[in-house]
Amino acid sequence: MRVLHAFHGGVHPPENKTQSTGTPIVKAPVPPRLYVPMSQSLGNAALPCVAVGDKVLKGQKIGEADGRLSAAVHAPTSGKIVEIAPHAYAHPSGLAELCAVIEPDGLDAWIECTPLANWQTLPAADVRAFLAEMGVVGLGGAVFPTHLKLSAASLETLIINGAECEPFISCDDMLMRERASDIVAGIAIVAHLMRPKEILIGIEDNKPEAIDAMREACEGTGFEVVAVPTVYPSGGAKQLIRLLTGKEVPHGTRSTDMGVQCLNVATVYTVGRAVERGEPVTSRIVTLTGDVERPHNVEALIGSPANFLIDYAGRRAGVSEVLMGGPMMGFALPSEDAGITKASNCLIAKSPALLPERPPAMPCIRCGDCAVACPAQLQPMDLYWFAKAKNFGKAQEWNLFDCIECGACSYVCPSQIPLVDYYRFAKGDIWAAERDKKAADRARTRHEFRQFRVERDKEEKARRLAERAAAKDLAAGSGQAAPSAPADDIKAAAIRAAMERAASKQPAASASVAVPAATPNDDAKKAAIEAAMARAAARKAEKPAGEAQRSANVTQPAGMDDAKKAAIQAALDRAAARKAEKQAADTQEQGSANRVKPAGPATMDDAKKAAIQTAMDRAAARKAEREAQEDAGQKDKNHR
Repeated sequence: MRVLHAFHGGVHPPENKTQSTGTPIVKAPVPPRLYVPMSQSLGNAALPCVAVGDKVLKGQKIGEADGRLSAAVHAPTSGKIVEIAPHAYAHPSGLAELCAVIEPDGLDAWIECTPLANWQTLPAADVRAFLAEMGVVGLGGAVFPTHLKLSAASLETLIINGAECEPFISCDDMLMRERASDIVAGIAIVAHLMRPKEILIGIEDNKPEAIDAMREACEGTGFEVVAVPTVYPSGGAKQLIRLLTGKEVPHGTRSTDMGVQCLNVATVYTVGRAVERGEPVTSRIVTLTGDVERPHNVEALIGSPANFLIDYAGRRAGVSEVLMGGPMMGFALPSEDAGITKASNCLIAKSPALLPERPPAMPCIRCGDCAVACPAQLQPMDLYWFAKAKNFGKAQEWNLFDCIECGACSYVCPSQIPLVDYYRFAKGDIWAAERDKKAADRARTRHEFRQFRVERDKEEKARRLAERAAAKDLAAGSGQAAPSAPADDIKAAAIRAAMERAASKQPAASASVAVPAATPNDDAKKAAIEAAMARAAARKAEKPAGEAQRSANVTQPAGMDDAKKAAIQAALDRAAARKAEKQAADTQEQGSANRVKPAGPATMDDAKKAAIQTAMDRAAARKAEREAQEDAGQKDKNHR
């Protein structure tokens, strides 16, 4: 006989379970429209993978899991997707949630289901991945993805939770009575994955039919069915672990760290259906009770509107609102149009006669009854003051998040203070502040990275410019510096070089023209021309130093590099050469003309010829200087 261990606190509210256990589970009718929420787990909402107008089959995936804690969503029946938009959602906030609206075609046609036939020989990771694909989550209310819970290893004890302590709710009781063999099949799969040393099935002793059915189904399996005392909230995971094993799960510690894992009976039932039949989670057992004509349990499609199910059970006059869950931990639906989710285990038609309104709250009298009833061994009255004063930091220090929101403290409070509402408010504000902090941290990280990127780009640009400048300096330093010379010396040297080149080319130019042999008169002309050119060169060299300096400033700016000087010198040489060639050609043509024309004007005297030649020399020098300046400017632009 197993020894049980009592947990701290607990209450004994009226059970109100017999009303809904008198008839077997039946299938609820298919509603005209199903509002299937994409949020079906503890994590992110699923991402729709269908579009408006698509035809879907029962069991077809319509929502892809988005993240580790998210869960896939499947079509509850065959039909047409008529809308994907926010719709009323079963949540205390009253906020809308993205839903896939399905218009059933009445055929209820399944996809081709593929069981995982060889699950015994597959790696555990493959089986867990299959369960994730089937959208299996905890159906006890937390909707935590089951494949993550099944990843725990080195377990001492696996606990199957069939306590179902909440008043009015009887869906697990009826499931164990009618489908015990399917539950045991699911337990076998879970046990194969987790390899626990012992498997305990805890059921409250107010469910004798369920206890008998489960014991019969577990014969020969080694699974132990244990009846536990009927006390609320014995169905809490930590409380049931304490009852069956005597282990206390301390603050901030997971039960798996102590070698214990807990799963709901409805969860392992869906595990068996998924693996052995290939059926994803498209429906669940829901208790319809309260002020209705026919309280009973139905297998309802996920997404069935709450008002449709309550009307099916026979809504009575005077129903004020519909509760989802039990009267202790449940909440009033903001809209009865909301479709049920995988967490919807009970719908209660509430009326003042059945569940009277709570009296107005009175001031706390510090009686301590709430601390006596608290199964988590907290100080509810202090948490109440901290939450009311919005002293959330202090509330966290007093282990606010250890509160399981069972409502035992509110139930026993003589001042009728809705304590759990304050705790939920405080938790919500803390979670919102934490989300804002994380968002601010992300924004700050992005800003800091942007600043880093801008500074990095600036440094890289400066480095590239420095490298280019260094390369330019190195290239300039490797050249030979041209000697600096006064401008007049440069021009004089250019003129002399041009004259020498012209003199050297003179015989060739003369030979190229068909003229008679030279005469003594021609020699005299040449001598006169040469004498005039020499005198012009001498006068040019005798120009004042200031004019030479100005010419140097024009043709050779300060700081001019060697390449620019060389360019100017080359331009001067080219200009002088062109001028000398032109002059030599003109002289030859003139001599030819004089020899060809027998009757021409009188021959010019030497003085006039010398004057003309001097003027031509001055014009040639000015033109050479101008061309040199233009070439130098062009070179300077190219360098820049």
